[in-house]
Amino acid sequence: MSTSSSAEPPSSAWAREWFVGRRVLVTGGTSGIGAGVAKAFLEAGAEVVATGLTEAEIEAARVDPPLGAARLERLDVRDAAAVRAVVEGCGELQAVVNCAGVIRRGGAELDPAAFDATLDVNLSGTMRVCATARPLLARGGGSIVNLASMLSFFGGGLVPGYAASKGGIAQLTKSLAIAYASDGIRVNAVAPGWIETPLTTALREDEGRSAAILARTPLGRWGRPADLAGGVLFLASPLAGFVTGAILTIDGGYSVA
Repeated sequence: MSTSSSAEPPSSAWAREWFVGRRVLVTGGTSGIGAGVAKAFLEAGAEVVATGLTEAEIEAARVDPPLGAARLERLDVRDAAAVRAVVEGCGELQAVVNCAGVIRRGGAELDPAAFDATLDVNLSGTMRVCATARPLLARGGGSIVNLASMLSFFGGGLVPGYAASKGGIAQLTKSLAIAYASDGIRVNAVAPGWIETPLTTALREDEGRSAAILARTPLGRWGRPADLAGGVLFLASPLAGFVTGAILTIDGGYSVA
């Protein structure tokens, strides 16, 4: 079933008024949702620092226009010293988008060690970046946008680590919105539905699972990384100047069906 157009999403040039010359850090910004977000900020005129876990991810991003125009850095968000080096190396920051994340499928996260490892990247990694970026963002009343998920709201029987981490992201976002408000920093999150990324390749190739997902999604298609761009740009912009602690669902209607 498909009830929506396959046309390319609209340009993010509308946001240039707010982002030209502004510096934005996108962790996990070399692939998947993070790459879509980084490209949107670049199109909006921002100076983007995008991070990836491996050298292979960095090299692939270099030849992926317009992503190659970003400043590309390797970063493992489990490494506090590396996080500090990348964040402080930005010099100044007006926005941070935390997209770095992992998921271990097939029930692997039912093992406590894999569960802990997933939380260390998705939840603790996000906290490391937020805490390190706080002083830079406070200089100009910056903004943080975290990456939540449908599994912030639903359980995941085979991915308890991922589900727990994304539930934690929702509560971390609300908590930091309170904690950072005195610095003029707004903290929000987007909660994507089913998006076409490397992490969902296996699901999309499983005809039964994909059909079930599409049948429940009122807009009748898988989302694209670019579909997240408008929501992220809005939350990071002055248009959302009185919005903090919000979790913006971008899922084609999946969560209400």
